[in-house]
Amino acid sequence: MNIDDVSGDLSAVLLTEEQITARIAQLASEIDRDYNGLQPLLVGILSGAVMVMADLSRMMRIHCEMDWMAISSYGSGVASSGVVRILKDLNTSVVGRHILIVEDIVDTGLTLSYLIENLKSRNPASIEVCAGFRKPDRARKEVKVKYLGFDIPSDFVVGYGLDYAGRYRNLRGLGILNPAVYS
Repeated sequence: MNIDDVSGDLSAVLLTEEQITARIAQLASEIDRDYNGLQPLLVGILSGAVMVMADLSRMMRIHCEMDWMAISSYGSGVASSGVVRILKDLNTSVVGRHILIVEDIVDTGLTLSYLIENLKSRNPASIEVCAGFRKPDRARKEVKVKYLGFDIPSDFVVGYGLDYAGRYRNLRGLGILNPAVYS
């Protein structure tokens, strides 16, 4: 879906498809360099990270494995509930593995902080985070994001994996959702 297809639903376009693609390519190159010879396990967080994970992994030049987790802290609203639940766990053991968590967005940091602690308890060799986007003004818990696409404002955004009530995930860019859509 192109920005033009939903331009009436957006109050502003933050990032174009081209800007996002260029930055994901840079992140892939950094990951290739840092994980050369290690074959990391990319742990994508469903459902939002599908776009980031697909594009990132296809741009990487090193071998990697992939697995998925589903974590919930939002429900169908526009603000984090603060309660974290694992809806789908990994199928792969992480013992001794180099884990790269792939997230769509770091908002408050609460969900990601919980996930990092959960995975640390499983004895991986290392854990790092790659996130497409981060809202630094919303941080309630500091989380180190080694590979970051973009810092964005704390507005409610959609596109490139980010949704509102299941819609807009397939939007190729990133835009601020018009409050009239969710009021």
